[in-house]
Amino acid sequence: MADQRFNDEHYLTFALGKGRLANKTLEILEQVGITCEEMKDKNSRKLIFVNEELKMKFFLAKGPDVPTYVELGSADIGVAGSDTVMEENRNVYEVLDLGFGKCKMCVCGPASARELLQRHERIRVASKYPNIAKDYFYNKKHQTVDLIKLNGSVELGALVQLSDVIVDIVETGSTLRENGLVVLEEVCPLSARMIVNPVSMQMEKERIRDLVLKIRNYLAEKGEA
Repeated sequence: MADQRFNDEHYLTFALGKGRLANKTLEILEQVGITCEEMKDKNSRKLIFVNEELKMKFFLAKGPDVPTYVELGSADIGVAGSDTVMEENRNVYEVLDLGFGKCKMCVCGPASARELLQRHERIRVASKYPNIAKDYFYNKKHQTVDLIKLNGSVELGALVQLSDVIVDIVETGSTLRENGLVVLEEVCPLSARMIVNPVSMQMEKERIRDLVLKIRNYLAEKGEA
């Protein structure tokens, strides 16, 4: 049976991670001819913004919620950091690396912890990203660890000896250096990714494929993809 959400009047709906991620995404969309004037009104209290001409809707969400909206069909397309996409592990298609928001997921800690990693000892690992940390240690390093989920400053976990090491995002590394910590191992590179709902990919294949192609070509011209 056809999905009732899809008909001639279907709006292609975007869920964008709030903040810099959304701003940069909207800049790219504008470069390929997709604008939403409503979103430029900084005083607007609206939660959903519409471009009637293009039959598109946009809404802002907290980063970790974006894959949920996309998986469950409330949004056809989402933009979130690859750290969020991996950690949430939702049933979505990752269709494009947008090339911005680049940083790295790393194992960090005091320099003395390097030996613990090399000896594959059982250690305690603190992270905001327990699923990514678990996958890295169990499936890539084949090392048994005790995972501790933290929501605040993860560096503190290593500093107060709650954990032996941490797994966290590293951009400049300045916070680590200021607190006497170092990058011990790199888990994976990170950047902003475009994700698509699997049903939307089938039902709106042409519209989505056309959009992805336009963005990919634009990024290639700018040397960002």
